[in-house]
Amino acid sequence: MRSNGRVRGRTTHVLFSRMAERNARQLRIDMTDAERRLWSALRGRRLEGYKFRRQHPLGPFIVDFACLEHRLVVEADGGHADSDDDRRRTAWLERRGWRVVRFWNNDILANPGAYRMSSRR
Repeated sequence: MRSNGRVRGRTTHVLFSRMAERNARQLRIDMTDAERRLWSALRGRRLEGYKFRRQHPLGPFIVDFACLEHRLVVEADGGHADSDDDRRRTAWLERRGWRVVRFWNNDILANPGAYRMSSRR
């Protein structure tokens, strides 16, 4: 549909993309200790040559870490139980061909070797 010479869907998408990128930029600044530790293991192609982006917008979500080439998302989850939001987000990503791997913050901080080994599966 057109409104004032603009395509509504496209305008909405552009505005949403700008907001998502702004939010992602702020999340990169405000990373948790667990996210920082996980990022240090993923950055610079340290995990089997995979290139990850941090706090990357994917559709309506901002994922913690994404490898675009292999369609792999890595999430660091806080102390909350597996929520409905996490399940919906995972289902949305998986329907679009993404594989989602989640690690608890406590596990990342207490046992870094565990997430390095399990991320290779």
